[in-house]
Amino acid sequence: MKKILLFVIVTLLCLSCRQQKIIKVAHRGASGYLPEHTLEAVALAHSWDIDYIEPDLVMTKDDQLIVMHDPHLDTTTNVKDLFPNRARADGRFYAVDFSLDEIKKLSVHERVNLETGEAVFPGRFPHGRSHFEVPSFIEYIELVQGLNKSTGKKIGIIPEIKAPEFHESEGKDIVSKTLFVLKSYGYEENGQAIIQCFEPNTLKMIKNKTNIPLLQLIAVNEWKESSADYDKMLTDDGLKEIATYAKYIGPYLPQLYDIKNDRAFKNDVMKLAHKYDLKVAPYTIRDDAIFKPFENKKEMMSFVLGELEVDGLFSDFADKL
Repeated sequence: MKKILLFVIVTLLCLSCRQQKIIKVAHRGASGYLPEHTLEAVALAHSWDIDYIEPDLVMTKDDQLIVMHDPHLDTTTNVKDLFPNRARADGRFYAVDFSLDEIKKLSVHERVNLETGEAVFPGRFPHGRSHFEVPSFIEYIELVQGLNKSTGKKIGIIPEIKAPEFHESEGKDIVSKTLFVLKSYGYEENGQAIIQCFEPNTLKMIKNKTNIPLLQLIAVNEWKESSADYDKMLTDDGLKEIATYAKYIGPYLPQLYDIKNDRAFKNDVMKLAHKYDLKVAPYTIRDDAIFKPFENKKEMMSFVLGELEVDGLFSDFADKL
């Protein structure tokens, strides 16, 4: 009887340890409940049992960092209504063409499909209700650090440097600005930040300029996220190279498994990543967008945590991880 009891206790302790190792990232804040990247979404996410909140960074015309998923403003704000004549030839409204003061006049709403005008996630916060501003990166940091002080928590941030190649072509040094702000707010010393990016050359350069750990995001080549070859990144040689400059990888979740006969089977990416001591935190877990071939979120999460045994997860609903 004692042996059985001891076995049960050890098993429970192992399960507890495993759960503690999962790095929980609030993807764009509490974006499943409030418009993404707003300070309100940050505050709600901070109330959860999580490790990091994720801000995406782009630059303004006057060289300020703002928290916005895209270099464009039209997918999540009313910029077209307020500044109808400021679009480029492609019809898009770019943050680098607007000052911070101008961007502060915008109202953030749920992400929309520009072709249909419909909400990408129709069950989320009602479109056009309330008023939410685009935050600067400094405002974002000061809110997180302020809440850490008042609550006693140590929730970190995991900023993504968006489209460095694009910003460079616009004469914007988004990398230096990001590193300057992070250093100014103590993230070089406090261990509460991870820098992520889809562009490997950017991360390789950053490696020599900061001791903040790095995360290599991995996209699907067809997305044309950058000039990088993401298929190659997922090979043994590719992951070996990533390990020379990054401590983490953030793949698209379906890149970690194959589908055969409507069933998911773990591929070699997790094993290869761990071979080179890389922690794996895939994206993005959502209640309202279940990956194939899974029938529901419960089935998906059982596979992700039980079969894949990932080290972390990005989620719009990080309170449910």
